[in-house]
Amino acid sequence: MSRLRKGVSTGLAAGTFLTLAACSGGGSSSVPGVGGVPGVSEGPGAHDVGLILPLTGRNAAYGLRMRDAAKLALSAKGSPALDVHDTNAPGGAEQAARDALSRGDAILLGPLTATETSAAAPLAVNAGKAELAFTSDSTQARPGVWVMGLTPEQQVRRMVDAARATGRRTFAAFLPDNAFGHAMGDGLARACRDAGLKEPQIVFHTMDTQNIDDGLKTLSAIETRQPAAPEPAPTDVPAGPSAIDPTGETAPNPAGTAETGATPPATLGATPAPAPQAVPVPPPPFDALVLADTGLELGRVITALQADHIDSSQVQIMGPALWKAFDGKLGALHGAWYAAPDAHDRMGYVAQYRALYRQAPSPVTDFAYDAAALAGSLIRQGGVTTQALTRADGYMGVDGLFRLRPDGHVTRALAIYQIQRGGGARIVVPASRDVAIRPS
Repeated sequence: MSRLRKGVSTGLAAGTFLTLAACSGGGSSSVPGVGGVPGVSEGPGAHDVGLILPLTGRNAAYGLRMRDAAKLALSAKGSPALDVHDTNAPGGAEQAARDALSRGDAILLGPLTATETSAAAPLAVNAGKAELAFTSDSTQARPGVWVMGLTPEQQVRRMVDAARATGRRTFAAFLPDNAFGHAMGDGLARACRDAGLKEPQIVFHTMDTQNIDDGLKTLSAIETRQPAAPEPAPTDVPAGPSAIDPTGETAPNPAGTAETGATPPATLGATPAPAPQAVPVPPPPFDALVLADTGLELGRVITALQADHIDSSQVQIMGPALWKAFDGKLGALHGAWYAAPDAHDRMGYVAQYRALYRQAPSPVTDFAYDAAALAGSLIRQGGVTTQALTRADGYMGVDGLFRLRPDGHVTRALAIYQIQRGGGARIVVPASRDVAIRPS
């Protein structure tokens, strides 16, 4: 693996502009510093990069910010122009892709969703044009169509690799019965299979509290792990001879003393019977557990985990990158992991975006920026080709290293975050600075 080459940076008043650079020891695919962001050109033949996004409708807020990120990536003099099309216009994503291709664009960036990608991708493939889609649905990946979003499979594989490094060998998953949960489950099964591990036990649950409780009881085998309740200590000591009353005939009077005036035995400093000690509950039949819930359902899952004695002292709990948005509220899961890009890697990009647009970029804009920067770099260097896109050593983006594979999947270098006892998370396994050539 060739040594990582640092990106070329241009210092600006607002901070350092983060650039995209090839990570080989050879030439850099860097994007120069930012000047003014140009408007979208409308002249025929002037466009090189087709961008198809929802600019109106319910997803317009995402699409407009992603458009701004792409413009930022291609704002330097000499960069190719953006040819922007609205996937919410009549004809949808299919017509948007058709229009972009008819204008001779060298590459398509977008669309946003899996449904839109499935409509646009056949047109790009038939036209022989590369497409960098922003969906996180890995089933949309195919030769010539790359899934740029952060997929569940990428997250699970990273966590499995990290858990294996700590000695974990038996994986399980308790997941919501929806598309995201099944994607996490499929990713776990593939990661375990590729690592030569035992097939993970995966249980899916509905939103119903009883279903969550019952499903986790089955997965955790709590009924076979729960120790038998200790025999209760006797509460009534039968009367009989004692050092105070050798005949065993003394009876307490209403004042609480024996007829002889002696103090009852209970008040003479006798050592009470010790309280029964709690018997530790054995661990469940797995040492790593993948979750995928958020919101109220996650709260119900946490309650069920506690009831079934599953915690980080015995099991490495792992969850989705979605937890990053609210990990300050997840103190009850302290010790749990999630995999996500290193936030430090995007600081320069965030500063530049904020300085230009007076608002912070949402995480989804990162994919638009990287895709546009990559397209612009390749066009300036001679053109967009599959060989150039899939260079083995990958590229440095605003979220760290990524590599486009020939089959349309993307490998990303992710950090492992650990949730802290008081909430919040810290990085315990840094993101790699080398993208290995392996399945994702």
